[in-house]
Amino acid sequence: QVQLVESGGGLVQPGGSLRLSCAASGSIFSIYAMGWYRQAPGKQRELVASITSGDSTIYEDSVKGRFTISRDSAKNTVYLQMNSLEPEDTAVYYCNVHILRGYYWGQGTQVTVSS
Repeated sequence: QVQLVESGGGLVQPGGSLRLSCAASGSIFSIYAMGWYRQAPGKQRELVASITSGDSTIYEDSVKGRFTISRDSAKNTVYLQMNSLEPEDTAVYYCNVHILRGYYWGQGTQVTVSS
């Protein structure tokens, strides 16, 4: 079994910052990539950012320059630093990990950007 524990969501004003964390544990032998997705009400889940074991990163266009994904391989943890948050960033954010056995999802953490 693989468990993903997310933290760091909450309510923030426009222009503010949040840092999400996701720690993976369990039957993990090698992580190929970790990433963050988000799903807003009435919309499909979309990729926000991902990082590979070689530290290659990709970002959704609307978050480029504002969000930064990073990882701590020793802790099997991925982070998402979110700056200059906008109301359009409001969503449930899900952690995802790709390992040899497949893909696994976290339970989601709510991010709300509102004044």
